[in-house]
Amino acid sequence: MKGIIVLLITVTLFAGMVGCGGTAAHYDLTLSSSAGGSVTTPGEGVFSYDEGTVVNLAAEAGEGYSFVQWSGDVGTIANINAAETTITMNSTYTISANFGLFAGGDGTAEYPYQIADWWCLNNARNYLSSHFIVINDLDSNSAGYIELASTTANDGKGWQPIGTFNITFTGTFDGQGYEIRDFFINRPDEYCIGLFGDVDEGGVIQNTGVVNVDVTGYQLVGGLVGENSHGRVIDSYSSGNVTGSDGVGGLTGKNDGLVIDSYSSGNVTGFAAVGGLVGWNYGGTVIDSYSSGNVSGRNRVGGLMGWNYLSTLVDSYSNGSVTGDEYVGGLLGWNYLSTVIDSYSSGSVTGSSAVGGLLGWNSESIVSNSFWDTETSGQATSAGGIGKTTAQMQDLSTFAGATWDIVAVANPSIRNTSYIWNIVDDETYPFLSWEP
Repeated sequence: MKGIIVLLITVTLFAGMVGCGGTAAHYDLTLSSSAGGSVTTPGEGVFSYDEGTVVNLAAEAGEGYSFVQWSGDVGTIANINAAETTITMNSTYTISANFGLFAGGDGTAEYPYQIADWWCLNNARNYLSSHFIVINDLDSNSAGYIELASTTANDGKGWQPIGTFNITFTGTFDGQGYEIRDFFINRPDEYCIGLFGDVDEGGVIQNTGVVNVDVTGYQLVGGLVGENSHGRVIDSYSSGNVTGSDGVGGLTGKNDGLVIDSYSSGNVTGFAAVGGLVGWNYGGTVIDSYSSGNVSGRNRVGGLMGWNYLSTLVDSYSNGSVTGDEYVGGLLGWNYLSTVIDSYSSGSVTGSSAVGGLLGWNSESIVSNSFWDTETSGQATSAGGIGKTTAQMQDLSTFAGATWDIVAVANPSIRNTSYIWNIVDDETYPFLSWEP
C-alpha cells in the first residue's frame, strides 16, 4: 500500500487449555506490531487469560508514524481502528498492531491518505500530487504537535509549509469540515508561508479551517496558503494572526487561481499588498467570500484584498478595520485592469493618500453595483463604488435595486440558500447565504 509501511512480525503459539473437573478455560493472546510502533498494553509476546476476560489493548506509534489498525483474529476487538481498545478472550488469538505514514488510504482519489495527526500531515509533503482527507481535528494536543507545529518545533521556526515555490502541491486536500488549530510559524525571511506554501495548477484545498494560527513570513504569507498558483481554495477559512512584508493575506498571501465560498477572521499585518482575505490577487478570481479581521500595512492595503490586478471579484465583502498609508480601501487598496461586481465594505478606513471607502485607487477597471458605508468607514469618497449611509446599507431595496441575487430573511440565524445573499431588512448588512 503506497505510503504505508506494514511489516508484520507475528509469532503464533498454539494454546488453549480447558481444565478438568469444571475448571475455567484459558486462552493465549499473542501480540506483535509492524514497523513504526509497538503494543504498549499489555505488551508484545504471549499472554494467557481466563475465558471471557476483557483485555485492554494499547498501541503507540513511533515518530513519523500513525496507528492504522489491528489485524489478525480481530473478531472480538471493540474497535479495530482505535489505538486504545479492548479484546474479549473467547479463544486463542493472534493480533498485530499496524502502523503507517498515514492513518489509512493509498493516496488515490478513491482511497485518499487519511490525516489523523501532525505526523500524517507532515508526511503529506512527500506525496504532493496525492489525495488526502482529514479524519479528525488537529490541535496542540494531537500527536506530533510539539515536534512539528509548536513554538519550539524546527529550532523555533514552527511548522514547515507543505509545498514550496519550486516543489508545489498539486494534489487534493479535503479537511471534511475538521479544523487544524494552534500551529505556529516564524519564518520572517522565507517566501510562500502558510499551512501550505504553494498550491499549483490542479491543486485543491477544500473544506479546511485553520484556527488560532500564528504565522509570520516574509513574502506571500497566508494563514492557509502562502501562494495559490492556479490552484483552488474552496469552502475554507482561517483565524488568528498573519504577519509578513509583501503579499500578506488572512487566508492566502497571493492568489493566481480561485478562492470561493471562503473567509478569514484573523488580523493581518504587513508592508505592501496586505488584505484581510488575500494580499495580492494577481490574475485570480475571488467569489462569494469575505473577511472580518483587522488589516494594517503601509502600501496597497485593503479590507478584503490589498492589490487586485488583472483579476475578478464577485459577491464578496469586508467589514474589518483597515489602516495604512497610501492606496488604502475598505474593500481593495489598489485595483487595476480588474472587475468588481456586487460587493461591499463597511469597516473603518484610515490612511494618508489615495484612501477610499471602497477602493483606495482604481484604474481601467469595471466596478459595478458595489457599495461602501460612508458613516462606519469614515470616508465620504472612493475611487470606485457608491457610498451609502448605514441605514441604506441595511436596506434590502439598496441591493435589490442593484439587481443583487438577494432576499430578506427573518433573523440572522436563518439562511435562504436559493439566493447568494441574505439580509435582515433594516437590521443587518447583507451576508452570504452559505455563511456559518
